[in-house]
Amino acid sequence: IQELLRVMRTIDDRIVHELNTTIPTASFVGKVDPGQTCKELYQSLMDAHTNRERIIKNCISQTSAVVKTLKEEREKAPEDAALLKQLRKEQTKLKLMQSELNVEEVVNDRSWKVLSHLTVVMFCPSRQS
Repeated sequence: IQELLRVMRTIDDRIVHELNTTIPTASFVGKVDPGQTCKELYQSLMDAHTNRERIIKNCISQTSAVVKTLKEEREKAPEDAALLKQLRKEQTKLKLMQSELNVEEVVNDRSWKVLSHLTVVMFCPSRQS
């Protein structure tokens, strides 16, 4: 999942480059509609953030269900070392997914700050729109 998220975060990692190539300079304003290109970039960013959050939350939900099941099994067989090992492995995975959700929040905030800072307000929708 971490590799998938790394690939999916490319738009956030390249936000400054995307803005520099998307928003025209003063000499090209008449040739390109900056409002439209900014809206497209905004929508791409929104879609990427929504998709990543959905994937992470889905993984958390699935892993939580596995942990719950393993805990129930562990109560029935407290001496089962293999079961305990599997439970700990799944708990570690769950903590990792929960920390990815926190990372996602930081990445998203950084991207929105860059977008807000480097774009003209009249051309780009605000994050709350």
